[in-house]
Amino acid sequence: MKLKVTLLTAVAALAGCAHAPFAYIDGNRYFHASLNTFSVIVLDVDGQSDLRNPVWVDPGKRVIRVQGPSTAGFTFGETRTLTLDVKPCTRYYLKAVKQNPLQQDFTPAVDYEEPIAGCRTG
Repeated sequence: MKLKVTLLTAVAALAGCAHAPFAYIDGNRYFHASLNTFSVIVLDVDGQSDLRNPVWVDPGKRVIRVQGPSTAGFTFGETRTLTLDVKPCTRYYLKAVKQNPLQQDFTPAVDYEEPIAGCRTG
């Protein structure tokens, strides 16, 4: 009887650990050798600010506001918005693409996508 109670308790505890699928938005670029690409700062996702990097988000269509790197003579980089259809259990590495490193202007883009180990979609 004691074994049954212990097993039921363990099963209930493990069931509590299960959570819905999620995704990460990472401001660090994945490929460092690419010319004129830079990491970004993720300012907010869907208007919700988060100081952590990577930012934990729910799957679905997300509006991500990022800040690019600053150049000489500027204190802060410019901000841009990126709309992304986030897949469950995926980590997205974002980057800023510039025409040359002296420009303040940039285009935000996804640098790399990878599956999150141990995350289950179902």
